Amino acid sequence: QVQLVESGGGSVQVGGSLRLSCAASGYIYSSYCMGWFRQGLGKEREGVAGIDNAGITRYADSVKFRFTISQENFKTTLFLQMNSLKPDDTAMYYCAAGPCPVPRSLLLDWKQYNYWGQGTQVTVSS
Repeated sequence: QVQLVESGGGSVQVGGSLRLSCAASGYIYSSYCMGWFRQGLGKEREGVAGIDNAGITRYADSVKFRFTISQENFKTTLFLQMNSLKPDDTAMYYCAAGPCPVPRSLLLDWKQYNYWGQGTQVTVSS
C-alpha cells in the first residue's frame, strides 16, 4: 500500500512562489509515474505536472515555464516548485502515483492514478 502526504501549501500574493512536497511511503515501484493535480472550488480536477519512470516530465499549458516537477530519493519525495503564481492557481493540490499510463500522453489524466494524498491548499491573492 502506498501512502502520500503533501505539504507546503499556503497563502501567497500574485507573483510569489511556493514549493510543494509529497512524501511517499510504502513501495513505489520503479515503473510508477507520479504527478501533481489540482482542483479549484467548483472546478474539475486537472493535471498540473507529471513525471514518468524515465524522468520525463509533462506540464499543463497553463503552468509551463512557471512550475517544475522533480523527485528525489528513489521516488520517496516528489516536489512541485511553483513560481509566478496567479489567482487562477488557487486550488487544492494533490500528489498521485501509479503504474505509468500508456500512452504517456495520459500522464496528466487523473483517472490513470491509483494512489492519492489528502491534498494541500494553495491560495493566491491579488
